Amino acid sequence: MSTIERGASRQRRLSASTVAALALGALLVLLAVLNGQSVTIHWIVTTTSAPLIVVIAGCGLIGFAVGWLLARRRARGRAR
Repeated sequence: MSTIERGASRQRRLSASTVAALALGALLVLLAVLNGQSVTIHWIVTTTSAPLIVVIAGCGLIGFAVGWLLARRRARGRAR
């Protein structure tokens, strides 16, 4: 495989991952907007009430952060 072909392949993979990320983000926004009711959150020590949109957005952000940290760790492991 030539260098040009590898570069094009890498761009396609990046493009596909970008499209997938955008689709998942759009799905997350859709779920959050359609679920506006208030829910009870049971923490270890206490219980609180919050709109479901906040819970969904918070879980999405936590999932994004975990995925980003794992990707950085994997990339750092390959560099060594």
